[in-house]
Amino acid sequence: MMSEKRIKRLRRSLLARGLDGALIFGPENRFYFSGFWAEDLGCTESSGCLLITRDENFLLTDGRYEEQARREAKGFNVQIYKRGLKGLLKRLFGELEIKRCGLEGNYISYFRAKSIKGAFPKIKWVELSGISERMRSVKDKEEIERIRASQRVNEEVFEEVLSKIRVGMSEKELSFMILKGLMERADGPSFPTIVASGPNSSLPHAVPTDRRIRKHEPVIIDMGARLHGYCSDMTRTVFLEGPDKEFKKIYEIVKDAQKRAKEMIRAGITARKADSFSRDYITEKGLGKYFMHSLGHGVGIAIHEAPALSKRNRKKLKAGMVITIEPGIYLPGKGGVRLEDMAVVKEDGVEVITSKKWFYEF
Repeated sequence: MMSEKRIKRLRRSLLARGLDGALIFGPENRFYFSGFWAEDLGCTESSGCLLITRDENFLLTDGRYEEQARREAKGFNVQIYKRGLKGLLKRLFGELEIKRCGLEGNYISYFRAKSIKGAFPKIKWVELSGISERMRSVKDKEEIERIRASQRVNEEVFEEVLSKIRVGMSEKELSFMILKGLMERADGPSFPTIVASGPNSSLPHAVPTDRRIRKHEPVIIDMGARLHGYCSDMTRTVFLEGPDKEFKKIYEIVKDAQKRAKEMIRAGITARKADSFSRDYITEKGLGKYFMHSLGHGVGIAIHEAPALSKRNRKKLKAGMVITIEPGIYLPGKGGVRLEDMAVVKEDGVEVITSKKWFYEF
């Protein structure tokens, strides 16, 4: 990974803010800059942080992660705290003469941030939330290749599972088949798999249940792999023995709405404008109120990252961003249809990196 180049960019941001150093707490951000991958199990528990100064790189963690940290975080001075992070910071802040320090406060609890700041009343603390995420939103070539590889595995699993779906199978059974395939071929899923059949498919983030799949009803399958630290994301809606007349029409509208967005999105337009390409079409068909989420999101180390392709986001898309394009229509009590592809934003359009397969042609 190109960690040195990334750290140089981060240091430029620190210098522009007059900072002597920065504490990086976000798991994805730690990985982005250091190669150290360890998940935090909640806002009350942390596997460590990075301390990036104007001249040095430190990884601060506890004994559980010492071996892993030394193996993965090449070029970092790994420091182990035995009596808590604040004790180690006290020594380092003194040795490094840090007076102004950035802090990623959005990745730790309010009480932990307050505790850290309170322990160093002479330090001038500056909030850094969003800086690392903006850097991560534009991918380099290696990152895009990792996402491609992750998606190839994701599609292999989907194709195998698709051949095994049967009437009477439960959502949980199908979800387990997907999970098994992702664990065998990748590092695991990039998010909890969504399998939603019949009326359950009207819930965009449905949780798999014991409900059994029936003929002609929509089955939304939203799945992704994590491979070498990077995520993939794909949704297909399938019908066993074909859809009924109503859902055939809905499927065609969603497919056409996605096609319009793929043809129109390019670098330089706002995320809000990108969202409108599908949303306006679905609204023209009289179903706008049933498309209740944004058109898409960025994908990378995290399954959901910048940019958000939302009608509220006025920021411009940049070449190198990897996004999802996933319009959907959800009829309460009946069911829904969502189709999702990943694409790389280019100056003159998008390059779809999801397979063109598994779309119905009625």
